Amino acid sequence: MERRKSKKIKLKNTFIGGDSDILVQSMLNIPARDIEGSVAQAKELAAAGCQVIRFAVPNKEALALIEPIKEAVDVPLVADIHFDYRLALGAAERGIDKIRINPGNIGDDSRVKAVADACKQRNIPIRIGVNSGSLEKEILARYGSPTPQAMVESALYHARLLEKFDFDDIVISIKSSDVKTMITAYELAAQQCDYPLHLGVTEAGTERMGIIKSAVGIGSLLAHGIGDTIRVSLTDSPVKEVFAAFDILKALGLKNDSPYLISCPTCGRTKIDLVSLAKQVEDRLRDCKKPIKVAVMGCVVNGPGEAKEADIGIAGGDGNGLIFKKGEILRKVDEKDLLEELMKEIEKL
Repeated sequence: MERRKSKKIKLKNTFIGGDSDILVQSMLNIPARDIEGSVAQAKELAAAGCQVIRFAVPNKEALALIEPIKEAVDVPLVADIHFDYRLALGAAERGIDKIRINPGNIGDDSRVKAVADACKQRNIPIRIGVNSGSLEKEILARYGSPTPQAMVESALYHARLLEKFDFDDIVISIKSSDVKTMITAYELAAQQCDYPLHLGVTEAGTERMGIIKSAVGIGSLLAHGIGDTIRVSLTDSPVKEVFAAFDILKALGLKNDSPYLISCPTCGRTKIDLVSLAKQVEDRLRDCKKPIKVAVMGCVVNGPGEAKEADIGIAGGDGNGLIFKKGEILRKVDEKDLLEELMKEIEKL
């Protein structure tokens, strides 16, 4: 798929936009006053592969989070700030890598200029974040509801406030909890500006429905080349957000540095506990960094043939199973040994 041409923006030791990889983000959900807990969760996210970590800065005291987290992880950090421009200035002074703030919500031009200048001097990008509940009254009155057009107009209004002071290291997000609204809004934004776009379905829900809504919304846009960084928002552990985001990228062929698992849905021919086996394989592959396709199939009749594109795979039988490679059968093994024999073959690849 051809990627939308977007501005390339430096973010600490990486980039957002242009020809750079699509970055996976998540956000701490520990209370800002709990520095120790926040550091522990940031370490957990970094270990899971999270490429950008955001945390709320609701007050001056929360600025104390920045240094301990920066010392704990080598991942770009984003300070999420609303309304108080002094918090943005404080975060910049303390070494934050990126700021999430809407310029139209922080006061007059002098305040916007102060934030723009502070970020420009330190090469700190700013993310403008618009959602269906944050629209300006005049825009909402004009459109009657938080339509996609209304949200895009709001985002570009905030961007113009920064552009007025010669600042354009901007990332834009235009989120909605309604998937169709979110998709249309990003499509419109992609046509009207070249800023990198941060994709997400806001308030997507708990793990099951949140992942489904995010996969539909984020996946649809990525499939059409739109999107430069993503966050799957779940009412759950942030680590689950990271895993889900990477799975979306894998499904679209946009992440090729780790295994891709395929497994059959089982049928009446299945004579082994394939559901349990597939989950065990998935767990064992979590930390594997090999760009391989692994198949877990239910029967020896169709397994090797249906999954012949897999680099390595297993197919169940009656108390036993086959190990196969690129559709060619390697050997027959006892059912209890299938998992370990598969892992041995993966280690050889």
